[in-house]
Amino acid sequence: MMNYQIVIQNIDTVNEIEGYWSDEDFIALLEKFNYPDGATAEKSSLPELLEMAISDYEPNEAAQIVLHYKLGDQLSEGQIHQISNDMLIDKVCEEYPEIHMQGTLFHVNQLLFKAYNGKFPNAKASIVHFSMTPNDGEPQKLTAENVLKLLNNGLSDRNLIKRLFENQISQNIPFPEADSIVWDLKTDDDTNYDLVTSENWINKEDINESEFESILEEAEDVV
Repeated sequence: MMNYQIVIQNIDTVNEIEGYWSDEDFIALLEKFNYPDGATAEKSSLPELLEMAISDYEPNEAAQIVLHYKLGDQLSEGQIHQISNDMLIDKVCEEYPEIHMQGTLFHVNQLLFKAYNGKFPNAKASIVHFSMTPNDGEPQKLTAENVLKLLNNGLSDRNLIKRLFENQISQNIPFPEADSIVWDLKTDDDTNYDLVTSENWINKEDINESEFESILEEAEDVV
C-alpha cells in the first residue's frame, strides 16, 4: 500500500473538449451531410463548414447521422432513432445506462448544440487538474481506477460516483466502470494530472477538500 498527498488545483467547466474531433472526422461528416468538398477546404474552416452543413437538416435527422458515424457499430437502428429524439429533450449523455458511451454521446451532443445554436440541451464536462505525490517512493503511472480511489477522500457524499459506486471507490475491489467515468487522463510526470469527465460525475461542488491524504492499496486478485 502507498500513501499519497493529493492537491486538487482547479476544476474547469467546459462546453467542449478541444481536439476531440479531428480534421478527418470533419471531412467524413461533411460528406455524410452532402458536402463533398471538405477534403479541399481550408482545415481551419472545417468546423464552421460542418455547422452550416448540419443546420440544413432537421435536428433529429442530423443527430441520427452523427450517431451513426460515431456509434453505428454499437447501437441498433432503433436505438439510434430513439436517442436522436431523446437528445432534443434530455441530456442523454448524462443518463444513458451504458456509461462507456456517455463520453461519446457528450461530444455528439455538443457538436449538435453548437450547430443548432441551442436546440439541444447544453451538457458540460469537467477538467480536473490535480497532483498525486507518494509520501515515499517514486511516482508511478496511475490508472483511472487508481485516481478515482485516491480522489475519494476529497469528494463530498453528494458526489454521484460515490453514491452509485460506493463500494468500488472506497474498498480494495475492482472498479471496471472507472474507465468509462474518466474520459481522458493525461500526465507528463506521473504526478500532475488532468482528468476529463462529465460535470455530472465530478463538479466544483463535489470537492470537499482540496488537499488531503489517501492510501492506494495493491489490488487483490479476484479468484
